[in-house]
Amino acid sequence: MANGQTTYHVPVLLHESIDALCVNGDGLYVDVTFGGGGHSREILRRLTTGHLYGFDQDADAAGNVEASDCFTFVRSNFRYLTNFLRYYGVEQVDGVLADLGVSSHHFDEVARGFSFRFDGPLDMRMNQHGGRTAADIVNAYDEAALADVLYQYGELRQSRRIAAAIVARRRRSPIATTGDLLDAVNEVLRPRPGKGAEEMNKKEMAKVFQALRIEVNQEMAALRDMLTQAVDVLRPGGRLVVITYHSLEDRMVKNLMKTGNCDGREDKDFYGRVSSPLRLVNNKVIVPTAEEQELNPRSRSAKLRIAEKVGATTDD
Repeated sequence: MANGQTTYHVPVLLHESIDALCVNGDGLYVDVTFGGGGHSREILRRLTTGHLYGFDQDADAAGNVEASDCFTFVRSNFRYLTNFLRYYGVEQVDGVLADLGVSSHHFDEVARGFSFRFDGPLDMRMNQHGGRTAADIVNAYDEAALADVLYQYGELRQSRRIAAAIVARRRRSPIATTGDLLDAVNEVLRPRPGKGAEEMNKKEMAKVFQALRIEVNQEMAALRDMLTQAVDVLRPGGRLVVITYHSLEDRMVKNLMKTGNCDGREDKDFYGRVSSPLRLVNNKVIVPTAEEQELNPRSRSAKLRIAEKVGATTDD
């Protein structure tokens, strides 16, 4: 793989997450969020005759791939995990790794529209070859639908006021850029003057962008599909290792690892014991060290969760 890791994306909790996979040299593994290839590179370093499949729907990620007999790049959304593994003749794997969220590369690319730091097209698509953009959503959704997106995916208490401001702004002219969106909602989000006001404004604005990004890419539905399939494709003793960055995705991952389903619904046996296909490896989440958080601000909200597929390993 190409050595563009430091410019494209700095991997979070690199050694902690790969150590958690317990990589066997001849095992089969999946990195469902290939991105800059940082985590995949470390997995490959530990393989001998094994194989790694790296998933990413973003065309830019393909530029980080280098030919390797031990690696296959799958240009697809990770919600199609099972389909593509079967295409390659793989029924079960020894580990699945997911580093959720948005890469440093996406935030830094002005034309992608993921960040309010720059004025660029309001796009936010992970896969730029189709689908709705963030501009399509803010200009087409009715006020109630916009408010629902902002509340559900951004957990914004002022979701209705923000949605009303967006609708009022687009009546004058379409909202086409990140700057247009900032103009539309800034008055609503502007806190009272005082210490920390600017930082508070940035956090609220980040939630607006997060909500739209999740809606554009249908991230929660895709995550649910991937997690459910990951449980199915793991062989007994296999590891599921997930790095989350916000409460919505972390709640879903936590539920799955504890109960075997994303809703947290407990299925109990005759004796009242919770029946789950997974066993938690770390009851307490692993977070980046203070040093890593200082060097890589993106890591500050990261949480690492690890689970193991229940059942004795076999030689099949």
